[in-house]
Order: sequence, then C-alpha cells, then structure tokens
Amino acid sequence: MNELKALKTFLLAAEKRNFAQVARELDMTPASVTRTIAALEDMLGVQLFVRTTRQVSLTGDGAIFASRIEQAVEALEAARTEMANAHKADEGRLRINAPMSLGQRVLPQILCGFRDLYPRIDVEIRLTDRFLDMVEEDFDLAIRISAAPSDKFTIWRKICPVKRLLVAAPGTPHAEVKHPNELSPGDCLAYSADSHRENWQLSDGNASVTIAAGRSISANNGDLLAHMAADGAGVVLLPAFILAQYLRSGRLVQILPDWTPPQIWLTLYYPPYQKLPPRIAAFSDFFERQIPALVTTL
Repeated sequence: MNELKALKTFLLAAEKRNFAQVARELDMTPASVTRTIAALEDMLGVQLFVRTTRQVSLTGDGAIFASRIEQAVEALEAARTEMANAHKADEGRLRINAPMSLGQRVLPQILCGFRDLYPRIDVEIRLTDRFLDMVEEDFDLAIRISAAPSDKFTIWRKICPVKRLLVAAPGTPHAEVKHPNELSPGDCLAYSADSHRENWQLSDGNASVTIAAGRSISANNGDLLAHMAADGAGVVLLPAFILAQYLRSGRLVQILPDWTPPQIWLTLYYPPYQKLPPRIAAFSDFFERQIPALVTTL
C-alpha cells in the first residue's frame, strides 16, 4: 500500500464523508477507495469509519487520527512537490555564489537573460571572493576565477580562460618600467581573497620573474585595487574585464605587455553530485554560452 496515498485518501474521505465523491476527485473507483480505507484500518488495528448504506462518518478513533496526521500529510506532500520541482529544468531554487567584481560587472546581464528563459526558477545570489564549503553553506554552484581546485571532492567545470593585465596610471613612474625587475614590491598592489600578499609570476617565454606584491597594500576586491591604481597608487595585476573601463577611458595603461602571468580560468564549482540536477545544468549551460564574450572583451 502506498501509505501517503492512503493517508490522503483517508483525509479526503474524512472531509467529504462520501466514498463515491472521493473516488471521483482522486480518479479512483469507489471499490478502490473502500479497499484503501480497509487496508489502512487493518494496518492501524482500529475502525476509522462507520459505513451505512446512507452515510459515512468518522469513528472517535478516526477523528483523532485525522487531526493528528493532517499537518504531517500536508508537510509530506509539500516536500514531495518541492523535491519534484527541484528536479525540473525550469523550476525550483538555485543558490549561486560568485566573486564580487564579476557579480557586479558581468552577472546581472547573464541573470536577466536566464530569468527570461526560466522565470519559475528562484535565484539567490551571494557575492564573496573567498573559497567556501559548498555543502556546508548550501550552495548549488559557485563561480570562481582561479587555478584548479585543491579539494579533490569538488566537482569543477572550466568555462574559459580569463586574461589578466599589468596596469598602472599613465604619467606615473610605474607606467614607464621596461622590465619586471624595475617594479618595487611596495608599489605592487596585491589581490587576495584573504587580503594577503600574493606572488606575481611573470614570464616572457624565455625568462621568469617572481614579484612579492602586497608589501604595502593588499585587498580582497579587484575594483578597489583598480581604482587605487588609476589614482596613481601603484601597479595591479587584474582580470581584463575589471580593467576595461579604465583602459578605455585612459585612466590606466597596460605595462610590460610581453610579460604574462600563468593562465587562470573562469570555473564553475559544484557540490559532489553524482549527476547535476536539471536546473543547475540549465544555468551552467546558459552561463557557458554567454560568459566568454563578457569577460574577454575590452
């Protein structure tokens, strides 16, 4: 016996007091309703209804049982519906974590397009640059700009490379350097999710140089560092999509274009699903189609 179905049949019968009407509303035969109620009575060991040729009424035990299970059955039905919706591609809740600068500059356009296609998916966004525990903090996916994750249990999906540039304000001594060795570590502003120093590894294809950036200033937000560099505070190494407006306006210029850092990727991180739920797969596919043009165009 399907116990949830039996309980729903019992509650409807308790409300309608008419097995034939219950049968019509649940698309069952009257005989099936009678058998379902009888099986439930056998399982419980009590009589739930008094049935005559003219009416059906609850026994005392039946009334008590109905009052005790009504909220529980409603909760189970709501949970069943929620779980069913969660596995539809076009319905359910989607919790996303994204970096602050990417979330502010790029994500609005993507989210608006996604909502146009999937209006019944409820999207929750939290912006933070730190790495997080996907399961502990209950996120469906996280967007990151990084190297490969060190956590072997995390599922990740490379979307596209993210170009980074060394830049400084024009007219400052930082903008005139010809070699990385001319850069003072104190003038190199470091980006770190934990506001720590970072090492810039630069290569021209033949030689490599490492610069300990952040000796004077480090921050966990790329927009803050870009603004400071535009005001002449020093040199920054940041993704091109953060720097685009400054480069177009002339407030920043690229320096040392022949010296490049290691490649980093825009990636999607997931909890350890055996298979991505359809709504998460739908967003991931949409994101992968839309994002490259938004993070690679200056």
